[in-house]
Amino acid sequence: MNISQEEKTELETLYQSLLNDDKVKRMLDIPMHRGSNCYIHSFMVAKTAINRALKKKKQINLRVLLYACVFHDYYLYDWRKDRSKKKGHGKNHPSIAIKNAKEDFDLPDESAKIISSHMWPINFKNFPHSTEAKLLTLADKRIATREFFISKKKKLKNREKLLRYISTLF
Repeated sequence: MNISQEEKTELETLYQSLLNDDKVKRMLDIPMHRGSNCYIHSFMVAKTAINRALKKKKQINLRVLLYACVFHDYYLYDWRKDRSKKKGHGKNHPSIAIKNAKEDFDLPDESAKIISSHMWPINFKNFPHSTEAKLLTLADKRIATREFFISKKKKLKNREKLLRYISTLF
């Protein structure tokens, strides 16, 4: 998929505004897979999904995909500590993330639909139908798997490197 320099600049501007938003930065405090956090995870997913999208021949709504990637885990609680959230977190967090993102941002409805299916196959009935939804789901699984197999100690050691890596979209 070819995009113009103007489209690339617009997407990078949106990415930077989300990356530097104080509400989004709250995800830095939400633990993720073995020493990661929701902030780094979400922006790693965004970079992965957008770069995959650019290799496709199909037209893909990159703006909608970017919003979905950044907010797919915008649930803003530590489910490991909050017993009321622990049961069913995998199935419930997409709807919580959508609710939070709609309260704090102008989340496009298309992005919300993509977010709702990102936990497939755990949410077996909510299959990711659109190309954007499939890109998010696959990128999320890829990054989560990588995070799971890298030790917590190594993640903490490489945190600054990861923050530098996600500091730009392209």
